[in-house]
Amino acid sequence: VWTIEFQVDASELPFEYSYALRDGDDVVEDARGARECSLSDDGDVANAVERRLIHRDGVFTHGGVWKGSGMALPVFSVRTAQSVGCGDFVDLRQMVDFASTTGMSVVQVLPVNDTCVYGTFWDSYPYSSLSVHALHVMYLRVQELSGVTAELAEEIEAARVALDLKEIDYEATVKEKLSFARRAYYTDGEKVLASDDFQTFYKANESWLRPYGVFCVLRDLFGTAEHWRWGVFATFSKEILDKIDCPGGDLYESTRFFFYLQYNLHTQLVTTAQYAKSKGVILKGDLPVGVDKRSVDTWMHPRLFRMDTSTGAPPDAFDANGQNWGFPTYNWETMAEDDYAWWRARMQHLEQYFSAIRIDHILGFFRIWELPASATTGRMGRFRPSLPLTRDELAARGLWDLNRLTQPYIQWHELEVLFGENVHEIAYRYMIEVDDQRGLWQFRREFDTEQAIFAATKPRGDFPMHLNDEQLLVRAGLMQLFQNRCLLTDVENIDHFYPRFGLEETTSFQALEGWMRDALRDLSNDYYFGRQTNTWRKQARKVLPALLKSTEMLVCGEDLGFTPMCVPPVMDELGILGLRIQRMPPVGESSEFGRPHTYSYLTVCSPSCHDTMTTRAWWEEDAERRARYDEMFQCGNDDACTPSVMRRILTQHIESPSVLAIFPIQDVLALDERYAKRPALEETINDPTNPKHYWRFRIHVACEELLANASFVKEIKDLVRVRSQTTST
Repeated sequence: VWTIEFQVDASELPFEYSYALRDGDDVVEDARGARECSLSDDGDVANAVERRLIHRDGVFTHGGVWKGSGMALPVFSVRTAQSVGCGDFVDLRQMVDFASTTGMSVVQVLPVNDTCVYGTFWDSYPYSSLSVHALHVMYLRVQELSGVTAELAEEIEAARVALDLKEIDYEATVKEKLSFARRAYYTDGEKVLASDDFQTFYKANESWLRPYGVFCVLRDLFGTAEHWRWGVFATFSKEILDKIDCPGGDLYESTRFFFYLQYNLHTQLVTTAQYAKSKGVILKGDLPVGVDKRSVDTWMHPRLFRMDTSTGAPPDAFDANGQNWGFPTYNWETMAEDDYAWWRARMQHLEQYFSAIRIDHILGFFRIWELPASATTGRMGRFRPSLPLTRDELAARGLWDLNRLTQPYIQWHELEVLFGENVHEIAYRYMIEVDDQRGLWQFRREFDTEQAIFAATKPRGDFPMHLNDEQLLVRAGLMQLFQNRCLLTDVENIDHFYPRFGLEETTSFQALEGWMRDALRDLSNDYYFGRQTNTWRKQARKVLPALLKSTEMLVCGEDLGFTPMCVPPVMDELGILGLRIQRMPPVGESSEFGRPHTYSYLTVCSPSCHDTMTTRAWWEEDAERRARYDEMFQCGNDDACTPSVMRRILTQHIESPSVLAIFPIQDVLALDERYAKRPALEETINDPTNPKHYWRFRIHVACEELLANASFVKEIKDLVRVRSQTTST
């Protein structure tokens, strides 16, 4: 992003200017020619002593601009003849070969950080980092460890065959790779750790590597990553590091093993990144918005996190209940004290591997959806930072009875509707009557959080299925009642309140008098769509530049969902690429689907992403939307998403003005009917409505086969070539 700041007298406005690029004697002039800078229409400055005018005018316009294409897939989804249970960093080189051969320039992956928090398939979720620096052992090519003996090589091959499954067996894969790596470490780990290369790596990474190794040892020792349960080790200190990572100590070798793991993972990924560049391909990484509460980072830097909160997203197209990711929100005020050093270190670390980065949920850098730690859904949140509704403000609108508005509004007749013949049993177990005249009830203290309700209605393994199904229906009813309120009280200031998202849908709102509904509706609209704009703009302008200044990576922002109007201008101002998913057009667009030919240059476009159904699955599952899509784009309306249909969809994106067109590997494979015979729903990577989703998708065809399929390679190459020919902005 180029910027210039200078003084100008108001009498000299407007004025014209133009751009040119100079490289020695070579000069390229901006194809747009002269541009104009003038006063905005928001006021007269004749009597002003001084005023700051910020003028943004988009990109330098060449006669033709560069546009790239690429494919997106998780590293774990790659399949080669050498894969042990899942794709690894060395396997990724064959995807680079495929991209290079087909004329693509980008391979985009999901986060690759260590997520080993629970020791179960829950850890397959790649956005819940145990460490923002450490890499995940599942991506290790164990065959390349120097300590692999002939006997161990045979066992690795046997595991490769056994784990060559349709989907990833996460727990078995991690268990086997850890076992193989430990045995290789016992063979020559001492030699590796004494090498000059390792010593260089250790010195460059000691600030996070040593705490990470000790954390992993303590996690395994205590049987939990919940570091607040570690007794005298619960509070991080250098003394703890020295006690655990102590030569001759009982846990010393265990700690060094994790150093060994990270060194080998780092070496393999760096080598792959260098290989990609040699092929004219870049790796595009992914920066998760949060870290797990049970992480090295929250143990080391507790002041940087609001540990009694949880991060999520309000209800949207992904999930009517909103999302609750379980990450603590950030203490931005504390982070600002050292100019966001923790964030800058993350970006610089990622730059070792990636030339471009996708910032997950970039909206969180403007404002985050903050939930109480006791929440299980995403409904009962508020934006942070945000300007609340004050007690005085509510009183000025005649809203005095705040207890009525902030507590669940539960009437007997609603209980009867929800629970039918079981109403008495359920009501008296979970609630107490507070007003027998009006038939009002409230939750008992032991059930007055979402977590408490979930725990009390948890299905039991020794119950028959029909009883567990009934339990889940009871849970749904209780949650509906618990969330049936209009305002949420700020736990840190009892005079501050926040409109419950979607309050007009609640029976609590609908039971109010008309004037009260009007007042609450106005206040809610102002909270979500009015008063916050400057607050959120200022927040992003403080935080994001610190990240951008710390890296040379191309930065892209995932800006899907409930997007404030201030977000696109700030992203444009900072040169951050936006994301355009055709089935999720930005807020404010009138059409149901995005129109790729209207996308701006500073965007990444794609038909789908890992958080949506694949294009083929959506096409075959949603006939009504498919018909409307065909009306707009004339792609056909057959029940099956044939290769010709997929070709038309991808072509729209290839011909778009977006600087990058990135296609999920599933959409690429659907160009060939031989690779589109698998049930489409099996190609789903993530279901955002399920917080415990098992991330286990594997490509069903090996990279070697894709590279050998000359007709398939040619088809993609011809498609991508069209993009390089459509170069005007």
